[in-house]
Amino acid sequence: MEVRVRYAPSPTGLQHIGGVRTALFNYFFARANGGKFILRVEDTDQERYSDESLQDLYDTLAWLGIKWDEGPLVGGPYGPYVQSERFDLYKKYAEQLVSDGKAYHCYCTEERLETLRAEQQAAKSEMQGYDRRCSNLTDEQRAEHESQGLRSVIRLKVPMEGKTTIHDVLMGDITRRNRDVSPDPVLLKSDGFPTYHLANVIDDHMMGITHIMRAQEWIPSGPLHILLYEAFGWDPPLYCHLPMVMGKDGQKLSKRHGSTSVRDFRLKGYLPEALMNYVSMVGWSYDGQREFFTKEELESVFTLEKINKAPGVFDYKKLDWFNGQYIRQKSDGELSSLLLPYLVEAGFVSLPLSEEQKEKFAALVPVVKERLKVLSDVVPLSSFLFEEPTYEDLSLFVAKGATPALALKALEGSYAILKKGLSEGKGSEEMEKEMVSLAEELGTKINGVFMPLRVALTGSLVSLPLFDSIYLLGQEKTFARIDTALALLRSEG
Repeated sequence: MEVRVRYAPSPTGLQHIGGVRTALFNYFFARANGGKFILRVEDTDQERYSDESLQDLYDTLAWLGIKWDEGPLVGGPYGPYVQSERFDLYKKYAEQLVSDGKAYHCYCTEERLETLRAEQQAAKSEMQGYDRRCSNLTDEQRAEHESQGLRSVIRLKVPMEGKTTIHDVLMGDITRRNRDVSPDPVLLKSDGFPTYHLANVIDDHMMGITHIMRAQEWIPSGPLHILLYEAFGWDPPLYCHLPMVMGKDGQKLSKRHGSTSVRDFRLKGYLPEALMNYVSMVGWSYDGQREFFTKEELESVFTLEKINKAPGVFDYKKLDWFNGQYIRQKSDGELSSLLLPYLVEAGFVSLPLSEEQKEKFAALVPVVKERLKVLSDVVPLSSFLFEEPTYEDLSLFVAKGATPALALKALEGSYAILKKGLSEGKGSEEMEKEMVSLAEELGTKINGVFMPLRVALTGSLVSLPLFDSIYLLGQEKTFARIDTALALLRSEG
């Protein structure tokens, strides 16, 4: 049997990390088993649908390098792969269930249903949901409703007796009493739109889906889907409900934890291979030790048995570390092409680069490479090369435990060391040793000397290594900035 899996998102928002992990697990499982990965667009929620969300779906998978074997844009033998183009199919099968006595037309108005819900809540009735008023209408009663212009929905007849079991690879058998399943849910709306449950089951069957990997939040709908398969007389696929993606606080990952859309991660400068690798490790482990995998390796080693039952924790700091490791694997040439758009967007450089800009950029890349967590970090780390510091807060010059007077002496001393050292061609290590000695003479820690100099050169407490910054700035700008800083500190003294 050929393995056939699908990723079937609803284009009602940007692609979320949790959804992308589902896509990756399905994709890797298909590749590891020589099967097919199908993309299906479930766009029946037309009120929330947006073209932007659909394009974001395509862009996200393309950025990650995930190619679907069948689906929109590429076609396939079981198309169309967009649900809004399959309405005739849903209507046909819904009416088939009616003919088989497994479903029925319901003419209850929304006003009646609202009244019913209010009465059930007020009475705290054990029976919540539809009361099956239309489940046994005669042909005459139906005809009368039709003559009154009432439009019907089609509801599934959920058996009141017995139990329904879902066989799940991870969770084992999950059994629910049929009377606990939502009573007679709507399958086909009065406007001809299918509900999620009907369209999902029909599409999975018609497209030959063999395995369904989806989030554990879909477990409550599982018994209903099994009942639908049984009503149609179809064999259900094998289910694998994936553990939730949680924040470090144990709550479902959301915007309160940080970015959750892949677009945000992409714009911040996370690499696709880093995000793919890390997200694949959230709830899956090869051997409990190895962490780094290429896409090709995951396509080979992925198995359902190595998915964890427990929720996976999305750790933003760990992702930053992952991304930094991948950045440092890039050649300087590759990294240059990735960083340049961020400098252009910041207004630091413009295209085409001048020869001077090319030289400055070429010198910057190997220096900044070791400090980047995300590509966008290049902007704050390199801004001192393109913008003059403002020194709005002179307290930045003063290290913890020091005084403004000490900061002034430290900057004067380090200035003298640099002037003499650079003119004599001394190396950075030798000048750094002299600054350590200066700190001892002044009775302060080394940061008491380095901080005033760092702020003078960059205007920031966080920067590239001090002597790398001096090299990138050049002697003329270095001494000019120290002169400016000294004048400010002296005026404050």
